[in-house]
Amino acid sequence: MTAPQLLLATGEREALAAQLPPLWQAGRTLALVVPEEQALLQAALPALADPDWGAAVVLGSGGSSGGRRWCLQPLSHLQAAAAATAAWLGGLGIDPGRCQLFNPLPLQHVSGLMPLVRAHCWGAQLVWLPPALLRDPARLLRERPPSADAPALLSLVPTQLQRLLEQPEGVAWLQRFALIWVGGSALPAAAARSCRAAGIRLSPCYGSTETAAMVAALAPDRFLAGESGCGEALPHAQLRLQPGSGALEIRATSLALGHLEGGHLQPLPLQQGWWCSGDRATFGAAGVELLGRLDGAIHSGAETVFPEQVEQRLCALALAAQLPLAELLLLAEPDALWGERLVGLLRPQPGADPQRLSQALAALAAQLPPSQRPRRWLVCPELERSPLGKWQRQRWRHWLES
Repeated sequence: MTAPQLLLATGEREALAAQLPPLWQAGRTLALVVPEEQALLQAALPALADPDWGAAVVLGSGGSSGGRRWCLQPLSHLQAAAAATAAWLGGLGIDPGRCQLFNPLPLQHVSGLMPLVRAHCWGAQLVWLPPALLRDPARLLRERPPSADAPALLSLVPTQLQRLLEQPEGVAWLQRFALIWVGGSALPAAAARSCRAAGIRLSPCYGSTETAAMVAALAPDRFLAGESGCGEALPHAQLRLQPGSGALEIRATSLALGHLEGGHLQPLPLQQGWWCSGDRATFGAAGVELLGRLDGAIHSGAETVFPEQVEQRLCALALAAQLPLAELLLLAEPDALWGERLVGLLRPQPGADPQRLSQALAALAAQLPPSQRPRRWLVCPELERSPLGKWQRQRWRHWLES
């Protein structure tokens, strides 16, 4: 037995990616991490890898509540997810082996690792996209145009998608793809409308590190027809709702073995093979629709409130009112009368008047039920999402408390 091989995600992703297949062929367990989290990961890793793990990878995973966990995924589970995605594409009339897979996402995240696994499993071409290139759509269109001779596939997070939609060259580049998976966080309604108007073939999807990325995806034709949600389960997965809580439960051949804590593996808590994701959901005509994290729900005035849903509603109202709002995040703080109340953190667009924006948002929030109205608004000039478009809520709770 040998210790898990820790690999730092620095420099060019191609060089790091080239190290993975030989190590996996040797049956090694790899751990991918950025230098800033190296100490956290080392504290979680065992001194020796369990031989039953075989070829595997350890990746960081964390929900909206801000907790950090280290997820152990066998290579065979990643390959099962890749095979299921290939079968799903085949059902859409796309030959996976002929595809170009464009990857702008970091390897230490499952959404950035899976394009590499898919390319190896399918025999498809992998095209690396430097993340900085997505901020320069004119250069992107010039230097990394999808081939007209092969179906081009792309994975994005909503933040990347929105930036590209702001420039005509970005829209023109997106229009060349046969399919664009978008996940990681909720797809803003405005971005969905823009993509439908431009004929951009989005495939909103749902998955996590624990499921080896996608377990559900919406076909692009259904998205363009106006359907919402994340589609139906891929061939390797089953989805259901937990009675009472409405939590989304998943059974799949790609489920992780568990999380590493203090040198020990804590298996996923399964009930007859089903894993509770912690995401509240419902099933609609277009499959699964996410409502928010259960661990992010608050109780305000005897009402259960999901801040993520309220954020989406307020952002839609702000967009319709053409308010100069760049970012909005809702957090909870204790309240003697209500139990908890929402607080709005906002970042205005450059040149906007913060006070006037706060007042305008408060006026829009008056349209919501009392339990969903933020009791105060705070201007936070540094407010931003993570590189994968997610809110690091614990970070901003510390900011609020300070």
